[in-house]
Amino acid sequence: MKYLWAYSIPIAALLGLWVGGIWTFSGLIFAFVVIPLLEVTVPFELAENKNPAAVIFDLLLYLNVILVFGSLWYFLDWSQSDHTFWERLGAMGSVGVIFGANGINVAHELGHRSTPWAQKAAQLLLMPSHYYGFYMEHNHGHHVDVSTPKDPSTAKYNQSVYAFYPQAVWGMNKKAWVIQVSKLKQNNQGFISTKNYMLWAALFHLAFWSSVLMQFGASVTGWAAGAGVVGFLLLETINYIEHYGLMRQLLPSGRYERVQAKHSWNSNHAMGRVVLYELTRHSDHHYKSAKKYPALENHQDSPQLPFGYPTSMLIALIPPLWFRLMNPRVPESMKKMSAV
Repeated sequence: MKYLWAYSIPIAALLGLWVGGIWTFSGLIFAFVVIPLLEVTVPFELAENKNPAAVIFDLLLYLNVILVFGSLWYFLDWSQSDHTFWERLGAMGSVGVIFGANGINVAHELGHRSTPWAQKAAQLLLMPSHYYGFYMEHNHGHHVDVSTPKDPSTAKYNQSVYAFYPQAVWGMNKKAWVIQVSKLKQNNQGFISTKNYMLWAALFHLAFWSSVLMQFGASVTGWAAGAGVVGFLLLETINYIEHYGLMRQLLPSGRYERVQAKHSWNSNHAMGRVVLYELTRHSDHHYKSAKKYPALENHQDSPQLPFGYPTSMLIALIPPLWFRLMNPRVPESMKKMSAV
């Protein structure tokens, strides 16, 4: 039941909204202060999952659909009451962390599943963060082009996270449409087609947020949309630390070498693992993307982050500190290939 820790961030965030005042920042404080402190001061080992195929592991993921949309509804309802600007800002940030950690992150896991209900759940979880294109681009773009110049979600050596954000956000959305159009052409289908996921996802997204606007008004919708932005920036901060400076070699054939464990930064820190459903064992995920999260293994030969994901994300927001910590760890052979 260690993965129940994944619900700790939503609990902290929603309790903060209920109490009000400075406590509306609780989700942010818990994710980026309490969890990093626990990682550093109370290190502990996690037992490997003896039965990674157990149904409970899938159930823990699907419950996030209720949790994420329940959090959105509570935030919308809460926002209709009288609150200060700072309370609203704290609530937006805290709920945004839910959208990122329990929304996009779980959508990432479910999006790799082959069952229709898993894929539909993944698509739904991307809606609150406006990131429906991630479903198309991640599976058919990122996993193909990771650690190459073709991948907008791979951060270059000496590139700050702030320079990475526009590259990743714009690049992901643009590439998602390019991939979708290419798929339609390959199947001799027009743009207006039942197979055009991007078109229908965009229309559903527009209808969803239009309904929110009509029900709750522009101000409340604006704060909720802002929480969605926090959610996808959280994801892109994770993308930044996952592949920073790591590049695949271009072979004489014109193709890039096969994706290996050395092309992702790994982290085996316990707290980051359980709150993010083993996303931090990222090297094994790219090595075998069909593996379910409880089965992911720690690759000792992969580049290792010195801290867990929550701490590493904080450090990434201070570029000089990040460069000082991480640049010496990037293999010399990869620095020239990926330098800004």
